[in-house]
Amino acid sequence: MKTHRYSLAMNWTGNTGQGTKGYASYSRDHVYAMKGKPEIPGSSDPSFRGDPSRHNPEEILVGILSSCHMLWYLHLCSVNGIVVESYHDEPEGVMLEQADGNGKFVSAVLKPQVTISSGDLEKAKSLHEQAHHFCFIANSVNFPVTCESSISVK
Repeated sequence: MKTHRYSLAMNWTGNTGQGTKGYASYSRDHVYAMKGKPEIPGSSDPSFRGDPSRHNPEEILVGILSSCHMLWYLHLCSVNGIVVESYHDEPEGVMLEQADGNGKFVSAVLKPQVTISSGDLEKAKSLHEQAHHFCFIANSVNFPVTCESSISVK
């Protein structure tokens, strides 16, 4: 078994001069910084006083589920003789918030639209299930992640 470690710096940049003196006195802005890579500007969801022009953790979670699935799918296609020409996904996640502010994701659905130029169409369809099985991120969350894919031949 291999162990992989991932690290980054997350810095709150939202002190507007009063710190967290009051709920409305600070910005939710922050920056994700990974050594040698562009920074990612973050904030909270606009529903929670966040900046809508910045990425929020909820969007990022849904995005990494999609990205992980895609990367596994492309790998599996390549080793199975299926040539993918395009891959587009518009995933959606559902989070429920309780009256006390507690919340959690209850589901996510991936909706990849794939175009292949060669290889077995039925095999291409079945590889989404394998990609889901191998996705590190989907295997790490405690809510169902489903896939509603469509595949066309170029």
